[in-house]
Amino acid sequence: MKKWYAVIGDPIAHSLSPFMHETWFDEHGIDAAYIPIHVEPEHLEKSFEAMKTLGISGFNITLPHKQSIVPFLGSLDESAMQMNTVNTVHFDGKEFVGSNTDGDGFVRSLLVHPVDKTAKVLLIGAGGAARGIAFALKRAGFADITITNRTFRRAEELAAEIGASAVTLLESEERLAEFSVVIQTTSVGLSTGEALPISLERIKAGTVAADIIYTPLVTPFLEKAKEKNCVTVNGVGMFVYQGAIAFEKWTGVQPNTEKMIQLITEKLGGTYVNN
Repeated sequence: MKKWYAVIGDPIAHSLSPFMHETWFDEHGIDAAYIPIHVEPEHLEKSFEAMKTLGISGFNITLPHKQSIVPFLGSLDESAMQMNTVNTVHFDGKEFVGSNTDGDGFVRSLLVHPVDKTAKVLLIGAGGAARGIAFALKRAGFADITITNRTFRRAEELAAEIGASAVTLLESEERLAEFSVVIQTTSVGLSTGEALPISLERIKAGTVAADIIYTPLVTPFLEKAKEKNCVTVNGVGMFVYQGAIAFEKWTGVQPNTEKMIQLITEKLGGTYVNN
């Protein structure tokens, strides 16, 4: 029987996940379909029950359901338990298991670039995305991580959980030249005219500056980093790699991520550069 997968969210029409997964199914000759499903928050539980009844094999979750789906799942893997958020669900033959592939997806995208795991890393933000990336960086072997956030207490709490350091936004600006990797995880960049979370005046040339946002491809943070001759990393890689990890969980197949990064970049109006 043909398997089917989905992405659920509110809104969902903008999602590029169907394009990505359908392309991979075609490339690997997998008889499966992937569809977007618009699920409003008040209908989440009923929608999940309906998907199970209709035999769904797995699905992705985007805003605003990443936390609210948790109580309905059979179990969570380590990544999802650490974050208490889920973006990928697979059926293991007995129950639906929640995972969070965002952090590991980001780390995969980061390691495509010239990054040493001994590098000093500055993580800007302490929300859900930052949390996933912080734990994934630790799992990957990055030992020297510093977290900064507008609300310093949240930076301290996350830092304590992973054995990292926490600094204020002002202190991070003053010490910016110390870091070889700077990761921007806040929503700054989604709206034009927003001030950067920190000034990049003291960032050194050659620093790897990453932003998890991919629309626009070049955020104000990345634009400023380019002016400072940094190596810039947009959010397309994170999006594709987190999807690839989900695809592997569902099918056991490793898809072509480099080709997909190229396709997504061009779909968003950008020019792909092979690193």
